[in-house]
This record gives sequence, C-alpha cells and structure tokens, in this order.
Amino acid sequence: MQVMSLLEPLLASEKITRGLGDAEARILVDWLAERAEELVCSVEEEQAVVAMAKLYRKARSIVQFVRLWCKDKEYGAAQQFAALEKFTWPWPTAKIAPWKLMAKILEWEMARLDETPDWALES
Repeated sequence: MQVMSLLEPLLASEKITRGLGDAEARILVDWLAERAEELVCSVEEEQAVVAMAKLYRKARSIVQFVRLWCKDKEYGAAQQFAALEKFTWPWPTAKIAPWKLMAKILEWEMARLDETPDWALES
C-alpha cells in the first residue's frame, strides 16, 4: 500500500484544514502524513484505511476545537465540544496562538497513540 492512497482524502479536499491558518494547517497535514507513513509500515491495508479514517475524523474535531478556542474565542463552546468528543488533553490556560495550540494537541495525541494506537482499538 502506498502512503499517497491513505492521504488521498486530505489531498482531494480542503475540508479538513478549512478555517485554519497556514501554520496550523501545515502542522496538521504533516502530522497526518506521518501517521499514514507509520500505518503503511505497521498494519495491513484494510486496517490502515480504517485507522486513517479515524484519524481524519479526529483531525476535523481538533480543527473545530482550535477554531472555537483561538479564532472565535468561544471558550465555553470549545470546552463543551471537547467534552462531547471525549478529548482529554489539558486545557489551554491562557491565550494561545492557533498553531501553538494545534502543535500541543497533536503532541498529546501522539503520546496517546504511542501508548495505544487507534488501529489497535476495537471500534
């Protein structure tokens, strides 16, 4: 399986990065590309496709949180959304740049994936 086939939904549409600035969009795209590379090397094709779909859904939710927190400054709505999505990363404690928040969230998500990869979990 090729990495590009896993990244096709990302490359074919701006849907995942819509509403983000260039810096945070690049951070997200790089993170997704790295996960795709890991999947190609570590699991069967069917598992990789399912895992990448989960990661795309998670990425869209992270984008929504970053947008609510940093761009719209709707902190209560962002917290409610995060609770609904069952996000458990630490809340930002002060005003933070969108790219920095994106990087911190994805760093936290990466640590969680290192502990238990999403593709190893039952759906």
